[in-house]
Amino acid sequence: MYKNGRKWKIIRTFAARGRNEKQTRKTGPAEGVKMIRFIGEYSGKMDDKGRMVLPSAFKSLMSADEMSLVVRKDIFSDCLELFTLQEWSRRSDELKAKLNFLNEEHKAFWRKFMRSQSMLEVDPKTGRITVPRKMLESIGVIKEVIFAGADHKIEIWAKEKFEGGCISDEAFIAIADRLAKL
Repeated sequence: MYKNGRKWKIIRTFAARGRNEKQTRKTGPAEGVKMIRFIGEYSGKMDDKGRMVLPSAFKSLMSADEMSLVVRKDIFSDCLELFTLQEWSRRSDELKAKLNFLNEEHKAFWRKFMRSQSMLEVDPKTGRITVPRKMLESIGVIKEVIFAGADHKIEIWAKEKFEGGCISDEAFIAIADRLAKL
């Protein structure tokens, strides 16, 4: 899309007030890629087969070609991360570019990194997803989950662990202060 001779790209976001909005942002000379921004927290329940319904606020942001997701266990937190396939490809390509596959340590890291993920398909009508039982057990999901939008990804938390996964207000303020000084 061009405005006043400059290239702009459309970014779909979910506004906290509950509706879809389109925002424009300048891009550099390279061709812009659409990014989905997931925002908000929603509760959900898992059925006996490990199926859950993706919150409609998140599903409505995804086009038909974005219904393929990658799920993986977060390295640092007790949650699962959901990425659109496009976002996952971009991020894994960035990481792979930093590795030397002639280095045994790098190869071992990449192997472990790639083993801890799985592909999911979102049912386009119901929004239902089936997360592998082993992954759900690894984060302690019994029945209820929290879907937390984290900009470029969705986090899935066991309801009982969600609040414990957040840093304290004091730590948040301290980090914000350090970031402000960069």
